[in-house]
Amino acid sequence: MSQTASPSVAAPAPAGTRNPLLDVLRGAAILGTLMTNVWIFSTPGSEWSVLQGVRLPDPVADPSAAVLSETVFRFLADGKFLALLTVLFGAGLAVQYDSAVRRGRPWPAGYRPRAWFLLAEGTLHFVLVFAWDVLMGYAVTALLTAWLLARSERVRGRVMWTAAGLHLVFMAVLTAGLAASEPGGGDPDGVSDRAVDLYAHGGYLAQVSFRLQNALALRIEPVISFGLLLFLFLLGVRLYRAGAFGADARGRRLRARLLAWGLGLGVPLNAACTLGGDDWYLLGRYAAAPLVALGYLGLIGLALDRSWLPRRLVAGLTSVGRTALSAYVLQNLLCMLACYGIGLGLAERFADDGPWWVFGLWAAVCAVLVTGSTLWLRRFAYGPLESLQKRLIHVKS
Repeated sequence: MSQTASPSVAAPAPAGTRNPLLDVLRGAAILGTLMTNVWIFSTPGSEWSVLQGVRLPDPVADPSAAVLSETVFRFLADGKFLALLTVLFGAGLAVQYDSAVRRGRPWPAGYRPRAWFLLAEGTLHFVLVFAWDVLMGYAVTALLTAWLLARSERVRGRVMWTAAGLHLVFMAVLTAGLAASEPGGGDPDGVSDRAVDLYAHGGYLAQVSFRLQNALALRIEPVISFGLLLFLFLLGVRLYRAGAFGADARGRRLRARLLAWGLGLGVPLNAACTLGGDDWYLLGRYAAAPLVALGYLGLIGLALDRSWLPRRLVAGLTSVGRTALSAYVLQNLLCMLACYGIGLGLAERFADDGPWWVFGLWAAVCAVLVTGSTLWLRRFAYGPLESLQKRLIHVKS
């Protein structure tokens, strides 16, 4: 049942204002998720290759510059920026809840159209562009989190820590299963070979059909990580309510703590999982990486507080952050057109040329996103998909 939103614990931000730190963090998270997704597009077999097992370069066996660079690039990104984006989505929900409080609008009924739009957009994104879409999982988690926002802090706390505990147990069980299993001997049905050929030479409609035929397998990530999604959403709400994104002394203190604990504890744990090999990948990505993400939040906040970042970089990240939904979809569309045979076919053309072209592709797409979002916002108040959402569901800013 819908109800009128009750006042939040934290004082709401002035109406019509944006939090500059949130925009910069969103921009960094969007470009950071591309640091992981670009490897999916550039790998033979693309989206299906993820299910064949993540095969990371071994810098011990091959300490070349190419392998070391790829290892560091992957380590800095994998799971971290996605977790950061998830925390920020939860914080954004808290902002929208506060807006509903100020306007006396019903909650969560007033938010549901946004979530349904996100689910529809994510479904289209999954079918037409990218199998490892995050928007569908976000939409489902947002519906539950929106309902919890109208409940007490005590209820949210219980749900948050229960979700975290169950998720960690689940990841531990899966990791134990991987460690106990025999090494795979390849796919006897040749699915990998067919996938490689599909993305290198197949038509666009064939790729769409492949995603639909294998939807259950390709949608497995938000299922196995739902506990983590819910925890990070609620953590974002809690951090926002605690003032972690504020420009005052309290906000700076909280971000300093996130920096110290997130990097001080998260980096060693993530490094240990990486050194543990493929069997420890799930714990690295879905347990240790979110800790590092909190460190990134603190680090970016510190850099912004102390004006360590160039103005143009801050402006570019802000523009991407303000058009985050559009930028997320566009980056995957650009990578699809660059890597698959329906476009430039770079994944097949440079399959044996090392990681350097992948770094270049990431940098080029980032440049397009920063430039495009900056130019777009000079004329329009919102990104293309953000504007479409507002028109379809009649959202007032």
